[in-house]
Amino acid sequence: MVGGTFSPLHAGHKKLISRSFELAGPEGKVVIGLSSDAFAGRKSHPVMQYEQRRAALERYVRSLPPGAAWEIEELNDRYGSALEANFDILVVSEETLPVALEINRLRRAKGKKMVEIYQIACVLAEDGRWISSTRIIRGEIDEAGHLIG
Repeated sequence: MVGGTFSPLHAGHKKLISRSFELAGPEGKVVIGLSSDAFAGRKSHPVMQYEQRRAALERYVRSLPPGAAWEIEELNDRYGSALEANFDILVVSEETLPVALEINRLRRAKGKKMVEIYQIACVLAEDGRWISSTRIIRGEIDEAGHLIG
């Protein structure tokens, strides 16, 4: 399981998603949680509409080598189905690790099996700083982390 707002979809998001598929293997399933418009509205920067973000995610996933089954689920809060669902691995970035730890704490409190947390390193732009949606929207870098201007 992996989740986010994915607006715009950038190299860091792609690494997170592709690693999720690698970990799931050909017999597994990847659930991609995508923030609803209402939930994404809490961001400090403009966010593309849900359907646009979903379409970009679907295009990217279809471009990956054939592998695990997958589905996109709408997230209306930071947990989505992660508190109740039966799954094995939560794939997160350095930035979202605290949410994963909270998910496991809440799962344990509900008597659910804790899940493995797999953390990937954030992808760096050409200037050695993290690629982020905020930096892209500000016009500092593009989706691949190349400096603009």
